Amino acid sequence: MIKTVSSLALFMLVVANCLAQKTTVMTYNIRLDVASDGENAWPNRKDFVLEQIKFYNPDIFGIQEGTPNQTKYLNDSLTQYKYIGIGRDGGDNGEYSAIFYNAEKFTVENEETFWLSETPTKISKGWDAAINRICTFGLFTNITTNEKLWVFNTHLDHVGNEARKNGLALILEKIKAVNTKNYPVVLTGDFNLEPNNPIIDEVKLALSDTKEIAQDVVFGPEGTFNGFRFSQPVTRRIDYVFVTSKNINVVKYAVLSDSKDLKYPSDHLPVYVVLQLF
Repeated sequence: MIKTVSSLALFMLVVANCLAQKTTVMTYNIRLDVASDGENAWPNRKDFVLEQIKFYNPDIFGIQEGTPNQTKYLNDSLTQYKYIGIGRDGGDNGEYSAIFYNAEKFTVENEETFWLSETPTKISKGWDAAINRICTFGLFTNITTNEKLWVFNTHLDHVGNEARKNGLALILEKIKAVNTKNYPVVLTGDFNLEPNNPIIDEVKLALSDTKEIAQDVVFGPEGTFNGFRFSQPVTRRIDYVFVTSKNINVVKYAVLSDSKDLKYPSDHLPVYVVLQLF
């Protein structure tokens, strides 16, 4: 009898795991709109970026370096998506670390953007940062399953190491403060830090690197920053998706190296993961 019950319980667990709905998440530094990029300037690649996102159709994706016009372009063109977030200089000013989500699948219960500085509730530049940096986050609810998911998205400073260290510490503190019900958490972003940096080790004390815990497939180049140099290997990894592994299974992890006519759609490659919440 005990064997029968145990076998049935195991069977039901396997079935539930197979039927569990998967959530796809992407992080993408789309490279700001700047004329000095020449042939790689936004007007020459915006349609490629858009079609790439449409093809992979992530449930939720965070962008970095999204200027107001770029954010608006994606919002106007991706009709099934909505987004949360503001510019880093307040309102519709400065680059966004916006989070886009498929509004046919998810709703947002609350949202917030804070500054990575000593005064996070005010428009501000922190520590040794070169420019203002922000983190946008929201609590998402799956319309079908009612599963809850916190998503945080950020772009850490490209100059200040203290700003990166303290900015990530601030984000981890915020996660702990808001996640009182221990919902699954995803942190996406361009960290401007490579995996061997001690600051990444500090993040991994609280969250898991999806590349390291992917159960099925790990696909694509090692790096994520290509600098628009199509003929060179992509080895510098600075874009990440971190999760709470105690309630998220990472099914697949990929760095997407799509190209067209020997050109990339951005100077960063997007990171795409398939997640299973439990």
